[in-house]
Amino acid sequence: MKLVGSVWAILCAVALASCATTPARQPSATSQPSARPQASAGAGQNFVVVSNPLAADAGMAVLRRGGSAVDAAIAVQAMLSLVEPQSSGIGGGAFLTYYDGRSRQVAVYDGRETAPAGASADMFLDATGKPLPFSQAVLSGRATGVPGAVRMLKLAHDEHGTLPWAGLFGDAERTAAEGFLVSPRLGRMLGGRFAELEAPDVRAYFGRPDGTLMQAGDRLRNPAYAAFLRRLAAQGPDALYAGETAQRIVDRLAAGPLPGSMTSADLAGYRPVKRAALCGPFRVYRVCVPPPPSSGVGMLELLALLDRTDIARRGPADPQAWFLFAEASRIMYADRDLYVGDPAFVSVPVAGLLAPAYIAERARLIGDRAGPPPVAGTPSGAPAAANDNTREPAGTSHFIVGDAAGNVVSITTTVESIFGSGRMVDGFFLNNQMTDFSFAPRDAQGRAMANAVAPGKRPRSSMTPLVMLDAQGRFAGALGSAGGNAILAYVGKSLVASAAWGLPMQEAIALPNLVARGSSFNGEVTKFPAPVLSALADRGIALQPGQGEDSGVHGVMVRDGRIDGGFDPRREGRVLIEPPGAAAPRAAVAR
Repeated sequence: MKLVGSVWAILCAVALASCATTPARQPSATSQPSARPQASAGAGQNFVVVSNPLAADAGMAVLRRGGSAVDAAIAVQAMLSLVEPQSSGIGGGAFLTYYDGRSRQVAVYDGRETAPAGASADMFLDATGKPLPFSQAVLSGRATGVPGAVRMLKLAHDEHGTLPWAGLFGDAERTAAEGFLVSPRLGRMLGGRFAELEAPDVRAYFGRPDGTLMQAGDRLRNPAYAAFLRRLAAQGPDALYAGETAQRIVDRLAAGPLPGSMTSADLAGYRPVKRAALCGPFRVYRVCVPPPPSSGVGMLELLALLDRTDIARRGPADPQAWFLFAEASRIMYADRDLYVGDPAFVSVPVAGLLAPAYIAERARLIGDRAGPPPVAGTPSGAPAAANDNTREPAGTSHFIVGDAAGNVVSITTTVESIFGSGRMVDGFFLNNQMTDFSFAPRDAQGRAMANAVAPGKRPRSSMTPLVMLDAQGRFAGALGSAGGNAILAYVGKSLVASAAWGLPMQEAIALPNLVARGSSFNGEVTKFPAPVLSALADRGIALQPGQGEDSGVHGVMVRDGRIDGGFDPRREGRVLIEPPGAAAPRAAVAR
């Protein structure tokens, strides 16, 4: 994928001058043509923005048949489970943020996994009471939470589907039976250094006759998944949560090492939760995100902090803009890490974290230089809690679907690590979301972690699929990303660049990533001009290379009545936009 060049031309041209604190003049939203396809949004458009071209095609095929955004999202997820198994799948969970084009209301469908009834607070501690190594925990039977994506999608379909459930899996079923070519990104993951690549199920599924793992361009078939999809289409979610597949999940997790406790009752008892969206202002928009156990409140806090700076008058060539972003991120993460957990088990001070007086107090911590890691504040309603450093690997997908009726789905979906727990049943991988909990239930002072393991509890998530509204409550945009705990930074950067700096969505997403959390400043060092890196170092930020999977941002914005969509160039992706009733995509972005 060729990186969009106009932003980088600006960066290279003004990098030396931008070391001063004078804001750089930035292009307006209309001063440059978008690098991504656009179409009139007046009467509603069909559009799909997703990381894999096969998944995009599956979603658009459903929209062409008159399907709703939710119908198409189900087809996309079924395909991603096959062609992007390192990131998401029906053995995992998801958050879906839904915009209703008729009522202009936003709702959240929480399909986050839950801990089995037999889970315990100390299940990831060794015999001496110390946390297990992550590489050991992730491959264990204890790593998997009760999958939530399928039941969540069925709930959304019951409320917003237009086509029958049974007709939404055909493309994924055929592709599984006939096979598909391993994509460059999947091939790159198979050639990486991940503990899951040594898991027996991974090696059996991706193994070649000579014992090596498949590479990009190899054809991969999955008849077991095709057979399961036929049952899922005919039986609905019970194909996964009851019967033979449920029993195989239980049996697979009961195997060593470190057997899990999941039972058939855990699977049968899973229920998704429909929640009210959490919304807050940013610039001229209203941004709506999932509430806890998602970290959407952290996203809104980050945006509120940035709104109290002059970052909007700056731009990507100005190192002060990146400094402000980094410092606001550190403050947000300090609060998020301490307070966010499952609201059914812990008190999360959402209102206090977003109160204007608290935001003003926290914003005053942003000085001229980056100092020691900020500590969490004490917002109104804050409980006594212990900070944790939960590790959140980056095995996740995000995609966006819009239909001709003006309905939009923004969904982040995951199996957690690369290939989840590395354990496979009926052609799909099982998640390792239990490792999103804090391994230690208490800190050295005996204070309880908000994100400690408990039976039936949902682990804290960084997934923040968001929807943006204009002043009249009309759909204005949607964003989300993969990336573990870096999701908040990836989405925040892209939102600032697109909504505050007016960059076309593709250019906004392509800007280098910078993730600041605690004492760590990570990012795509080689993508920043040297003068910008030097200016950041002068401000106390010595940027280091970031995590391996990178971001997976997908976004759309409505500009002057037209849809501007973009996908993350760090992955294979596609943006499809077409008017209702079209027989073929109006515009497409090649892989």
